Amino acid sequence: MAGKAPAFDPVANDPRSEASKKRDLISRGDYTPTPAGKAVFFLARAADPFLQYGILAHGLGTGFLHRLGVRTLPPGLPAHTGISGIDSLGLSPYRLVLLGMAVGSAVKQNIWVTALSGEPMDIRSAVAIGIFNTVFNSINTYAFLVRATSASTESAFPQSTLIVGSVLYVTGILTELIAEIQRKRFKSDPKNKGKPYTGGLWSFARHINYGAYTIWRAGYAIAGGGWILGALEGAFFFADFATRGVPILNEYCEKRYGEDWVQFKKQTKYRLIPGIY
Repeated sequence: MAGKAPAFDPVANDPRSEASKKRDLISRGDYTPTPAGKAVFFLARAADPFLQYGILAHGLGTGFLHRLGVRTLPPGLPAHTGISGIDSLGLSPYRLVLLGMAVGSAVKQNIWVTALSGEPMDIRSAVAIGIFNTVFNSINTYAFLVRATSASTESAFPQSTLIVGSVLYVTGILTELIAEIQRKRFKSDPKNKGKPYTGGLWSFARHINYGAYTIWRAGYAIAGGGWILGALEGAFFFADFATRGVPILNEYCEKRYGEDWVQFKKQTKYRLIPGIY
């Protein structure tokens, strides 16, 4: 019938192989609304800071560690910032920073799911991704609490691990957020339909958001569990993106954008982190 909008064709919008689709966590080219799944994701991420606070402030779960003979750090002197809402938490300055990282990651990811991501998210994926992020945040928190792995040396505040970890965390999470806002604005303009975004922060690395996620994850781990944990988590995410995330997204972009993507790869040689990879 004349004037009728064409039906959505998920195959045409995501021309990748079935193997690549199964390895991806996102349905590329599909913009079907999924309010239930996104609401579950939002709530799962919003709940994480409360869990991390329970661990940091009340030692949630440390009783089990103690029964295993694992020693944990004492609470430390609470911070006095002059801000009643913060001081009422009763956390030491170091623990406040770690809690702030949990809050920051939840806020950033909930901005993404509500305002920046148009792709669908089913309830199963929402739960899985929420648990995934909470597990890594909890690893960092417990690594801080356990004496044998803690980044805190109980010396003068702030320690080098906290400084370096915080710089990496802030740099990574702001880079990821700004890059995704820039891409969203580009994609929201009808004139850019069918074109890849190659400007802004994306001109430094083709998958700058993945690289930025790797950086803030490494920084968070350094602040919690020190240099070794930071290196391990950074390597884990870097390897996952380099061997899974980037290749399957590259296949999608090659088939979706054609010559425009080929030119983008020529002008932007780095994949994840500018100057490194």
